[in-house]
Amino acid sequence: MTLLRLAWRNVLRHRRRALLLSLVVGYVTLAVLFMLGFLDGYGESLVESYARYVEAPVVVAPKAWWQDPDPQSGFKAPFRVDHPGVLAQTPRLALPVLLRSPYKAHGAEALGVDPGGERALSRVPSKVAEGRFLAGPGEVVLGYRLAERLDVRLGERLVVETGRKALGLRVVGILRAGVSNVDFAGVYLHLEDARSLTGVWATHLALEAPRGQEEALAQELNRRLPPGLEARGIWSLMGPIRADYEASRLFYLPLLGLFLFLAAIAVASTAYVSVRERLREFAVAESLGLAPWRLAGQVALEAALASGLGLAAGLLGGYALLWYTATHDVFGPLMRLSAELLPEAGLAEHLYTAVRPGYALVAALVVGLSALLALLFPGRLLLRMEVSAYLKEV
Repeated sequence: MTLLRLAWRNVLRHRRRALLLSLVVGYVTLAVLFMLGFLDGYGESLVESYARYVEAPVVVAPKAWWQDPDPQSGFKAPFRVDHPGVLAQTPRLALPVLLRSPYKAHGAEALGVDPGGERALSRVPSKVAEGRFLAGPGEVVLGYRLAERLDVRLGERLVVETGRKALGLRVVGILRAGVSNVDFAGVYLHLEDARSLTGVWATHLALEAPRGQEEALAQELNRRLPPGLEARGIWSLMGPIRADYEASRLFYLPLLGLFLFLAAIAVASTAYVSVRERLREFAVAESLGLAPWRLAGQVALEAALASGLGLAAGLLGGYALLWYTATHDVFGPLMRLSAELLPEAGLAEHLYTAVRPGYALVAALVVGLSALLALLFPGRLLLRMEVSAYLKEV
């Protein structure tokens, strides 16, 4: 307690130095929190986009279709998954088509869906900006960017060709989902129309699963499904997008190392200057019976107090920043620009940071480890101090 009181008094005596150390530690803490929240929020945004707009939480399909996504490799007869973990399911039929409006033609990947079943798994039906979603055969719904490319408007006719057969469909809805795969390439037609174009029942089954249990459910289904069928969770469905996200997480280590280095430099320089300026003071204290290790402990306590103040301020500021960016669409313009430049990436137009209590532990470990490493040098200076040399000058 005596050392703690002395350390606190010395912190107050050297306020400018302590303030500088606290600011650097606070900045490092805030940066660590924001980095963790941003990367986790980015990952959640990708998963949400793919699970609710592009794919499904879990997809079951014939292995032949996974290897070659030709409609003829899909289900030839009706199939249903019976498992208590499956909350909802609906068949889908994916097929490559050529879209012809009165003015332009465009190749696309169309998706035949059951309107009722689709509403239970997908958010696409709720993103119709003009008109309505599918109600029956003879209708088609398009992403607004694709409709612009085709120069087609609500109520106009659109020819859908597969190379073997064609259908004339009426545009009944224009989508604005805020997800590039839907807005730039979304083509949704009734499942009965897709079946008449291909002659197959469905290419795959889309399954709803409890959030966070998609991969576990897919693995369990693979142990129960008949031979020739395979279930995949949303992480497996994301393909190269998942690889890009996991690669971005590798920046954790070098960035954490950089933050640790910055904090260590701040602690080491502050503690070293403090020790150098007070060597006579420490020599007198040691001559009066205070052990060198206690002097080193006092310096460590001073650095710990100043760092603790910076850590507390950084945690408050960091979590306040994360809360704000988790509830306000701060990164919306950046995501919308990314969706425009990379429409094939499946990015959402919104990104909100994640807020988790565990981030505080990571930040505290970075600051604590950097402080321990930084105090080795000034501590060594105290332990090797020649008392007699400084007492002669007193």
